[in-house]
Amino acid sequence: MSNKVYNSAKEALEGLTFDGMTVMAGGFGLCGIPENLILALRDSGVKDITAISNNAGVDDFGLGLLLQTRQIKKMISSYVGENKEFERQYLSGELELEFNPQGTLAERCRAGGAGIPGFYTKTGVGTLVAEGKEHRDFDGETYILETGLVSDLSIVKAEKADTQGNLIFNKTARNFNPPMAMAGKVTVAEVEELVPTGSLNPDEIHLPGIFVQRVVKGTFEKRIEQRTTRKREHY
Repeated sequence: MSNKVYNSAKEALEGLTFDGMTVMAGGFGLCGIPENLILALRDSGVKDITAISNNAGVDDFGLGLLLQTRQIKKMISSYVGENKEFERQYLSGELELEFNPQGTLAERCRAGGAGIPGFYTKTGVGTLVAEGKEHRDFDGETYILETGLVSDLSIVKAEKADTQGNLIFNKTARNFNPPMAMAGKVTVAEVEELVPTGSLNPDEIHLPGIFVQRVVKGTFEKRIEQRTTRKREHY
């Protein structure tokens, strides 16, 4: 078995990027985002990316960095509220956007990774989401057809990996990362800790290494998207 570990995020992306590619990026807000691989993707200069992600980070961090450099042509996402540049580019017609209900987006990624080309859901029926999509009735209820998503490259973030790419995620940082890793033609994972193969408890592995082609150990800023505090109470 070959070692999947690369020395840097830049090396881990070598030979994988091309203009017009589709990239899935795990994370929810700034939680569990592949910080190092996003920077390496920016520095690669690849352009006209279709990015599939729940949202696009914030203006100066996460996928927001790729919006600043105009490397993203289209977003397939669920939420855009924390990124002013995302909003500006979309409203000005500079950025294509395919909105998805959040659960639908998660299922589209899961379906793509499972080899399921499409599925029916009630979510979005009777709204703009349903326009142009096939409608079908089941037991007297109307459903719309949604398609599975597959990416040319998936970039994800995990807490721990072994050298064969078996991954363990940290609590809510798990979010979109496993289904997006499964849906990538090639998946690169950045991790906080690397351990030898065989040292992970098989029952604790969240994603088998068969879905991961490359692994890199990163350093992480782990920004807080919104810090909310209150005055300390004295008793």
